Amino acid sequence: MDIDTLNIIRNNKLIYKFLREESYHYKYLYRDKDYIKKLDKLSKEKYKERTIDKIEKLSNNINLISTIIDVLK
Repeated sequence: MDIDTLNIIRNNKLIYKFLREESYHYKYLYRDKDYIKKLDKLSKEKYKERTIDKIEKLSNNINLISTIIDVLK
């Protein structure tokens, strides 16, 4: 693994945390340094940091607020 890849891992908290929990991905990363892109996708998917996940979370919060307002009426 080269220095650039290590720097990317250290600077990206999601990837770093993901690799600490699921370390078997290191073997793929050693074989292919472009695997870091896939790791980024996997980590965002696992920790629900994708745009779709954020929109769903916002929608759920809006529904919760709406329900609370209805109860208060």
